[in-house]
Amino acid sequence: MALAFIGLGSNLGDGRRNLLAAWGQLGRQPGLQLLALSNPYLTKPVPKPEWLATGRQLGEQPFTNAVGVLESRLAPLELLRILHQVEKNLGRDQGQSPDRTIDLDLLYYDDLVLEDAELILPHPEMAKRLFVLAPLEELAPDRPHPRLGLTTRQMRQRLAFDAATSVRRLGWDDDLPG
Repeated sequence: MALAFIGLGSNLGDGRRNLLAAWGQLGRQPGLQLLALSNPYLTKPVPKPEWLATGRQLGEQPFTNAVGVLESRLAPLELLRILHQVEKNLGRDQGQSPDRTIDLDLLYYDDLVLEDAELILPHPEMAKRLFVLAPLEELAPDRPHPRLGLTTRQMRQRLAFDAATSVRRLGWDDDLPG
């Protein structure tokens, strides 16, 4: 069995409910066993430059993010297909809008380093994303990145503080900040 880390995100509707629904669907998939889910984290939407260049805008609703760890008997590409199916089941629109009810990213699959047309492992952007590293640090602070050789904690500490991209840890049952 492989240890896989999954990034979960949502900025449409009830983000925490969307993340829990996705996590629950993953837990019902043959070949997957859920191990742990981080607390949810609230972040301001951060547009990608390529979205802005094409006129695509993110909504104003903050993103809710978490990271989960599971054991998988599936090959990495099979797991990726399951993640895409769960996104589709929960109403992910792959069209023009960068907003999403759910976004699932395969961050790590054991220590596999892979560059495929469909999948790059570890996730190529994770070391730059506080909204991934903060919940990942909660679950695996000392896990080394197989390419960078840095732990999750070290990668998070290397990110400069920026109020626009800061994260706020929530509980699953907390009231949302006003």
